[in-house]
Amino acid sequence: MAHADAITFTRLADGTLLQRQPDGTFRPVATDSDRGQLAALTEEAIKHMSSSDLDHPGLDDAFWDDAETGSPDREAVSIQRDSDVLRYFRNAGRGHQARINAVLRRPMLAVRKGR
Repeated sequence: MAHADAITFTRLADGTLLQRQPDGTFRPVATDSDRGQLAALTEEAIKHMSSSDLDHPGLDDAFWDDAETGSPDREAVSIQRDSDVLRYFRNAGRGHQARINAVLRRPMLAVRKGR
């Protein structure tokens, strides 16, 4: 079995990003973001900034009225897949996890139908 790459980054519970140093220790990564300034933004300031962002339209109440939030019976799990299988699904573009789910669902439904 091939060995996994060593972890080079990890994140603390408070969101601090740590990077592994050559001596094996982890140290905080310097960033240009000011978390205090971001936390101090008001809802109005955030709405104003998002409305002027050409790459991301504002998400008003009308958007959320029509949005589908997903099935309530979904469960997040971690499974290992062969890298070539995962690459196949990822190469088809966004939604690879939904496609994998659809492939797994077919035999399940076939068994249920046969009962």
